[in-house]
Amino acid sequence: MKVMIVVTHLLGTGHLSRALTLGHAFRKAGHEVLLVSGGMPAPQLSAVGIEMLGLPPLRSDGTDFTRLLTETGEVADPAYLQSRADALAGAVTRFAPDVLLTELFPFGRRVLSSEFETLLDAAHTLTPRPVVLSSIRDILAPPSKPSKVARTEAVVARHYDGVLVHSDPQGTRLETSWPVSDTLAERLHYTGYVAPAPAAPHPENLGAGEILVSAGGGSVGDPIFRAAVEAAGRITDRRWRLLVGGRDAADRIRELERLAGDTPILIEPTRPDFRQMLPLAAASVSMCGYNTALDLLQGGTPAVFIPFDDGKEVEQGLRAQSLAHLSAIEVLASADLTGATLADAVGRVITAGPRPDLALSFDGAARSVAITESLVGALR
Repeated sequence: MKVMIVVTHLLGTGHLSRALTLGHAFRKAGHEVLLVSGGMPAPQLSAVGIEMLGLPPLRSDGTDFTRLLTETGEVADPAYLQSRADALAGAVTRFAPDVLLTELFPFGRRVLSSEFETLLDAAHTLTPRPVVLSSIRDILAPPSKPSKVARTEAVVARHYDGVLVHSDPQGTRLETSWPVSDTLAERLHYTGYVAPAPAAPHPENLGAGEILVSAGGGSVGDPIFRAAVEAAGRITDRRWRLLVGGRDAADRIRELERLAGDTPILIEPTRPDFRQMLPLAAASVSMCGYNTALDLLQGGTPAVFIPFDDGKEVEQGLRAQSLAHLSAIEVLASADLTGATLADAVGRVITAGPRPDLALSFDGAARSVAITESLVGALR
């Protein structure tokens, strides 16, 4: 079976990471995978064994997802966007997949509707036509208008054979963030959470007893890092390790080191062995993206979540609040974030943790493969 996955991450790398996890699961099951990425390069993520195609890359202008920028920071003009649409149509025609999977669209990435429509139209001209599926996380950005719900359902009805919801319905149902009509409900397939296998503790014991502070692959987490520098001066019996990502990480690390002064704190770039450090850590401080939340749930690490809420974003806040009842988890709103409040929250979760194992399904990648295979068998 040939599987084509299309994803564009505009801020951070969570969407691409989840798409790669799915790609690896399809590969493990013996299927051929083409993953088309339309976001900025993310070399820290493993794509071993997966054929990758990069579109002319885009990123959002900070949290303004309606303003799309090229890799050099220029506003993407119509010709640039058309080149992406042409590349997508060409790729689906050449690869001729049995399955076409679009990450987030049509429930999000509406600013890229034109290129996705071009892709879907091209897919529907193929013989045989691929099974077309949407891949969405547990919580979406709630629609601001009923018209957005109607447009999304129209696209699903016209182009899609199913929607893979990467959640455990015992944890979070799609209705938490998106209206689900009877018609849409018939196309939903809950897969469980898409997460890599739980990481084994670091072989060199890195992270043991530390407070690990991370904030994804961009600069939006800088307020968290600055508060952590101050909090490290209040909790001095633990080592603090700040992991800074993004293209300008080196400059931001130098500024944070200047702020830290003599405070005993380690500030370094994001690391590929981060997941192996988490199970050993005394606590984690982070935003509440999908992948980060799952890593922490699997590892049982005490956690302080500071949900990303710039630009009216509510997804991470909804996710964090849905997890706040669990032991050794605290949610700190960005408006309340200071060195003092962060230090207090970290102290409480360390005292409360670690958490017991949770009866939730984390095998969503393998279940996505099984569900997809079943749909292909029934529809082709």
